[in-house]
Amino acid sequence: MTQENFESGLTWEVRANSRHYHEENQKKSFLCFHRGRYADNLVRSHRYSPLTFLPMTLFEQFHRAANLYFLLMMLLQLVPIISSIPWYITIMPLISVLSVRGLKDLFADMARRRNDSQINSRPCDALISQRFTTAQWKDVLVGDVLRIHKDQVIPADLLLLCSSEPHSLCYVETKDIDGETNLKYRQALGATHTELTSHPLEEALAAFDGVVRCEEPNNRLYTFRGQLHWRGGCFLLDNEHILLRGTVLRNTEFAYGLTIYTGTDTKILRNCGKQRVKTTQTEKVFNKVVIGLFLAVLMAALLLAIGSGVFSSWVMSHTGFLSPLVVNGNPVYTGFLSYWSYIILLSPSLPISLYITLEFIHTVHSLFIGWDLDMYCQQSDGPAQAKNTSLTEELGQVAYLLSDKTGTLTQNRLLFRQCCIAGEIYGDATVRAEDTEPMDLSWNPFSHGGLFMSAPSLVEKLREQRCPLSRQFLSALSLCHTVMVDWKQDAPVYQAASPDEEALVGAARELGWVFLSRTRDFIVVSELGVTRQYELLALLDFTSQRRRMSVLVREPEGGLKLYCKGADMVILQRLQKDCPHQEGIERALEFFANACLRTLCVAVRFVPEASWEQWSKTLAQSAAMVTSDRDALLEKLYDQMERELQLLGVTAIEDRLQDGVPETISMLKQAGLKVWVLTGDKKETAVNIGYSCKLLDPDATLLEWQELRQLLESPDPCVNFFKARQTDVWAADKKGSEVKTAIILTGPELVEFEQRPEWGATFIRLAEQCQSVLCCRLTPGQKADIATLVRKHTNSITMTIGDGANDVNMIKTAHVGVGIAGVEGGQAVQNADFALSQFRFLQRLLLVHGRWSYLRISLFLRYFLFKTCAFSLVNIWFGFLNGFSAQVVYERWFIPLYTVFYTMWPIMLVAFFEQDVSAESSLKWPELYKSGQRQEHSSLLSLSLPLLYAVYASLVHFFIPCGVFYNTDFDYQTMAVTVAMSVLFAATIEIVLVTKHWTKFNIAAVIVSMVLFFITTRITQSNRLFQGSPIDYDFIGVFSKAFASPVVWLTALLAAWTAILPSVTVHAFKVIVMVHGKNKVYNSSSQPVELKSTLRRQTSSRRSSYALSQGAGPGRLISSGIGIRNTMLPAERITIATPPLSKSQIHMKNNHE
Repeated sequence: MTQENFESGLTWEVRANSRHYHEENQKKSFLCFHRGRYADNLVRSHRYSPLTFLPMTLFEQFHRAANLYFLLMMLLQLVPIISSIPWYITIMPLISVLSVRGLKDLFADMARRRNDSQINSRPCDALISQRFTTAQWKDVLVGDVLRIHKDQVIPADLLLLCSSEPHSLCYVETKDIDGETNLKYRQALGATHTELTSHPLEEALAAFDGVVRCEEPNNRLYTFRGQLHWRGGCFLLDNEHILLRGTVLRNTEFAYGLTIYTGTDTKILRNCGKQRVKTTQTEKVFNKVVIGLFLAVLMAALLLAIGSGVFSSWVMSHTGFLSPLVVNGNPVYTGFLSYWSYIILLSPSLPISLYITLEFIHTVHSLFIGWDLDMYCQQSDGPAQAKNTSLTEELGQVAYLLSDKTGTLTQNRLLFRQCCIAGEIYGDATVRAEDTEPMDLSWNPFSHGGLFMSAPSLVEKLREQRCPLSRQFLSALSLCHTVMVDWKQDAPVYQAASPDEEALVGAARELGWVFLSRTRDFIVVSELGVTRQYELLALLDFTSQRRRMSVLVREPEGGLKLYCKGADMVILQRLQKDCPHQEGIERALEFFANACLRTLCVAVRFVPEASWEQWSKTLAQSAAMVTSDRDALLEKLYDQMERELQLLGVTAIEDRLQDGVPETISMLKQAGLKVWVLTGDKKETAVNIGYSCKLLDPDATLLEWQELRQLLESPDPCVNFFKARQTDVWAADKKGSEVKTAIILTGPELVEFEQRPEWGATFIRLAEQCQSVLCCRLTPGQKADIATLVRKHTNSITMTIGDGANDVNMIKTAHVGVGIAGVEGGQAVQNADFALSQFRFLQRLLLVHGRWSYLRISLFLRYFLFKTCAFSLVNIWFGFLNGFSAQVVYERWFIPLYTVFYTMWPIMLVAFFEQDVSAESSLKWPELYKSGQRQEHSSLLSLSLPLLYAVYASLVHFFIPCGVFYNTDFDYQTMAVTVAMSVLFAATIEIVLVTKHWTKFNIAAVIVSMVLFFITTRITQSNRLFQGSPIDYDFIGVFSKAFASPVVWLTALLAAWTAILPSVTVHAFKVIVMVHGKNKVYNSSSQPVELKSTLRRQTSSRRSSYALSQGAGPGRLISSGIGIRNTMLPAERITIATPPLSKSQIHMKNNHE
């Protein structure tokens, strides 16, 4: 490697056809040791191996504070001298929790491993041992020469060497990387094309010994820098020469490429991110409560231990017969042992059964999601899936929804729905495309359906030649484009660089104007069965600045015409004075825009021969210039030609959204969610979809980078933004402005945030005041960066949703990732936490299942904290009467049975079925969802209040029975049974109070739990069990005395009622408030005041559809002849009527040369 290469950053070396060299330098790893340089081509999205599963899952499990707590309790219970509770009460639940969670993670990882295996086993043709053999993706090495067939997914990042197309051009579909459905072209170096195609191909490729030096593997999808050193020459490489892994070869029979990057070094996998272990917000808060509770237990145990030591010292000094109670006659040692005994004794305040039950509840909630028939898509036979069963309550707290566009919001389909010609509108977009009455097009042999417009009157005019403007309109659609045609089974198949152009050319074909073929010099069109050949004189290509394209053609009759199509704002400025039908067409533009259709103006100009000759000479001179003014001069010339246009009409294209997308977004916005769109597509496309799906208001003010940058650089951006919105330029009032402003950003602009990290928090604060944020031309890594930015600078839950491999990274990054089972493969679904078939199912997933799950789990946690702490804290107060000896106030077996059998099933069924409102009401009043965003039920305060309530209840449970039985003939064991009855009655009454939605299962659980208490108490206090194990069953016959005594029953009921009195009071207060405010709870919010803006990004709500997803460049290939296939349409289709051309006519084919 030369010093020059190091200095230029080209340090990655690839030697063609040198498998031995690259195998020796392949990356290898063992545990934490790594060596080698080149990655293999294996995909490893799984996390575990047979060797690492056990240590990794235990490491992850013991990240939970509660699991460490229970492990410590189990170890303490193994010490007999301090164990006040048998060790087996803790060990079995702990093993159960670890096993259930570990097995669940294992099964999910095995599914990922199976998906990896399917990808790694895909076949490809590799040049091995001087010939092509079929290999698997996992066998591909850096330096291998691969043969890619048509419609095959590319297995690694390749340098294109040659292809079956002229000039070694090829077309790739990149929708799995950037979401775009239009084809991109790639072209091999002229040197490799010439040398490799002039000899027998396989032999030439086997002898190819070039060396590529390029940049190290990175995640930059749209740039590449490198050099090919071959046969003494050095050839520069850029992104146009590279075929990326994950793209699909289209419209090209085969292509040959040299493998540059493999596996984790490829650009798409560099953008995928790492698998993350996700923890819910509720669990994080609950972990804090656990830590606080643990510290409280330690403090209480310390105070009780001090009391034990003081009491032991008093016993030693004042009495002699109690001295044996002091261990080894040492009060300090006695207090030390009491400290650990009390830690064990108080450990049931946070029982391990909580985590077992919580895992079970999560699983059931996940099953409910999968069983919901309202989220089942019959077309794809796809139910909703909860692939990560631990995040269901997160669905009820989402504040930011970051959505992909293509395939998620849209269907990747553009339909020609209406048009306006000479002021007359044809078609009816108010009728669903599927319900459009098909026209009789049997007269057209090229028609094969797909025209979702019913306009018999237009067809009649065309066939009877009663409207010349209509014929010119369709001639413009069939001529003014960059579409390529491929003949299959005697039918033309169109390949377009833009889905808009494919829709337009397809509509013209259905109406009788069929684009048949093109060469560098001619375009052949069948017009109502008559084949006509137009000479292509000039093609003025589309750019995002021009927002239009034109073709200058010579008709068979000899006349010159310029056909132009573009955005309405651009075309209307270039019309001739007093243009006929302009007023009617402009009304149609407004009409189409209100119907959320993408509009495109079509115009024509009759060009005099003299004007063409003069213009073409000037164009040739300008195109030959090499100065920096060349592009400006060309643009000026284009502008001169595209003047004095006659407006023919306007097209209206429907960008098909997924079913229910506008309604879903509207409902989610009412629920308080901020919906952002993150896409790899063009800015205009994202904005247009924002309007179509009702994410943006028609008159929304778009805040673009220049204005946003000024705000970010100002001393107080938020204040300046607020002041700007108060002016009549922005809004009439604050409330109205919040829903009338949107931020538009692109990927290159977001790069500056990496250089200015202090802008991140400010940007988020500004975005919170806007209606939405649309980010365009993003790489997969940038999508993940946006999700990270939101997570970093807000305390809100973020959800990302997408359907392609380019969305995997952001799906992994967000708190909750949702994959759409679309047409772009299964990688998004495989890496998602939840999988849906359609975007509209988010309504039920969030507003119904998410809100219910959050409510149920929050209720479960609060109740569990109350009932277990109220139960265990009684032992603290009992310590003041037993000399702080760590004696248990309950019967030994009541401790585990209370948690597992007596009180678990009622609250678990509440956590399964509880509903504050029905599913229909949840969708009718989406504002109810905001309580989860505010974390009203799971905040630190909400989870701490049950602990204070439990302290009060434990005092009541102990001291009321203690006061009643003081100086009576009731013994300690009878009092223990009474306290147990009081605790159980209070827990049962509390569950009755918190349950709003009763089912037969809830009723049965409450009754069975109570009955079970009396049955098991009778069994555990029986003579037979006492005789078998006197130590474990020492409450012999207590039940017969306690259950028969009215005093015991009245005392237990009095203590239970007093304990739950605060809860009864709170519930009664809520009922009173709700009754008085029932007419105010769900009032719809007032309509926001409309913006009074006098300054707009555009003067109307029209939105041009022209080339919104098309980049500049296809026109250059067409006019140069490089991109023209050597395929001819069938001879029987050709009957060209064209007069001979004058030799004096000047032909300008390539306006860029």
